Amino acid sequence: MFDPKSIILLIPVILFALSVHEYSHGMVAYRLGDPTAKYAGRLTLNPLSHLDPMGTIMIFLVGFGWAKPVPVDPSYFANPKRDMLWVALAGPAANMVLALLSGLVIRFISVNPEPFLANTFGPSFITMMYRSLHINLMLAVFNLLPIPPLDGSKILYGVLPPEYEHIAYNLERYGPRVLFGLIIFGMFTGVSIFWIFIGPFVGFFSGLFAGA
Repeated sequence: MFDPKSIILLIPVILFALSVHEYSHGMVAYRLGDPTAKYAGRLTLNPLSHLDPMGTIMIFLVGFGWAKPVPVDPSYFANPKRDMLWVALAGPAANMVLALLSGLVIRFISVNPEPFLANTFGPSFITMMYRSLHINLMLAVFNLLPIPPLDGSKILYGVLPPEYEHIAYNLERYGPRVLFGLIIFGMFTGVSIFWIFIGPFVGFFSGLFAGA
């Protein structure tokens, strides 16, 4: 059932999670010597610079999605293969940090809930913290899947020995089709292949970070 209040509380959480994710990619690349994201105006937390319409819609429809990828030019890096791994890892790592912070806030509120429950905005703030915990965990784990164009495919390439790099090249060729195929399959059947892998991690880290 459509709930306007839930949507209103979810939108800022999603926008911030996606913006921090992409900003982190760009900032790590910049620190490693690549100014491409800076010149493209992507070293910002402004969500309008990072939104991918389809990726954002997918978050609302199926619970996970993506933002517009930050441009990266590996030719600026001293060690392109290694440095691309760190750039790719930065986005999911940033979402994990946001999930941890959200979980710590939830823990604090659970110890001293009265000031929040007595405040008009308090219950809405608590809801946003739970949404932030779950959305950031889902974004982090989903993007770590080794399916192009997700971050996990670049991380996989970064750790593969040279003799196995052809695996990553083959994934680059077919990965996007597989990704969208699995998403469409889940939308029409109600069976999310991704959630089979993502769900246990979200449950584990939710309990670890927030105790709930």
